[in-house]
Amino acid sequence: FNEIYPHADRNTRKKAVDNFVNSDSKKISWSYNVKQELVKGKVFELEDTCLTQSLYRPFTQQWLYYNRTFNERVFQMPRIFPMGKAVENKVIQITGVGARCGFSVLMSEDLPNLDAIEKGQCFPRYFYEETTVSKNKNKKQSHLFTDFTEDSTIAGLQRRDAITDEGLAYFKMAYPNETITKDDLFYYVYGLLHSEDYRSRYADNLCKELPRIPCVKTVDDFWKFVTAGRELGHLHVNYETVKPCPVTFKKGNPKVTEISNPEKFYYVTEMQFAKAGKEKDKSTVIYNSNITITDIPKEAYKYIVNGKPALEWVMGRQCVKTDKKSGIVNDANRYAVETVG
Repeated sequence: FNEIYPHADRNTRKKAVDNFVNSDSKKISWSYNVKQELVKGKVFELEDTCLTQSLYRPFTQQWLYYNRTFNERVFQMPRIFPMGKAVENKVIQITGVGARCGFSVLMSEDLPNLDAIEKGQCFPRYFYEETTVSKNKNKKQSHLFTDFTEDSTIAGLQRRDAITDEGLAYFKMAYPNETITKDDLFYYVYGLLHSEDYRSRYADNLCKELPRIPCVKTVDDFWKFVTAGRELGHLHVNYETVKPCPVTFKKGNPKVTEISNPEKFYYVTEMQFAKAGKEKDKSTVIYNSNITITDIPKEAYKYIVNGKPALEWVMGRQCVKTDKKSGIVNDANRYAVETVG
């Protein structure tokens, strides 16, 4: 494009861009912003710092190229997960107003996709803001009369609490003899939003507006919700490293099976439930031709997030699937090899 229209004015380039671009979705999605950058004659190269892990769906991570040019409408996300910066943060993502799957909530330490939780809205533990700090560094004087100094500007980030002082004061007033931190409040909210009683009582409100967070009647109950929120948050954020629920390997137990080629042994095309006649036997998952897992407790299916049990989210995403529109193959095995080995 730049070779064909090297010296053309901006209006000429703007009119020509729609006819020039190749709309093959295997290569790039030509959004309005990307086209405008082409009109301006900008050239982009791959930046490794833009590669980040994201939460694509519940308990499913994917690599994301996190960049304002190629991501449409990032809104406030760069203040929560700054682009190109390795920062620690956690977000409580809830279903947005009008979600069809019912109210749901999930904590993540990775940048979540909008529909990781349907129409999701995120409430972070922290915000990050760009800040510049000017420092004067005295060098050894090399000029006869001049006090030579170097003025260096260091670009950095300032972290601040997303929970307001007013919000903390409100809860301290409700429980005056308690030492409550903003961390406690963050996990209190997460615990409360999982309460079946809370969800039932405020069901109509939760589908129409953002949740309101009341003070529970007793301080004992407050701390129970804080504890529950911490434990749930730990499980949901660290789901890949926490102690797994005990199950039985009907076939292919890794502890007793000699595995000469791990990549081939664990390769999965599509996980399926076993069959009991015409009915699905959800106590047994056929991972692949080598591995079958059984004795999965019924309670595992009571935990519903974004409309489905957590296990079914994992089964639905850990597969090999070809996108009908673009023809791009999404192979979960490649991600496993890259991240786990």
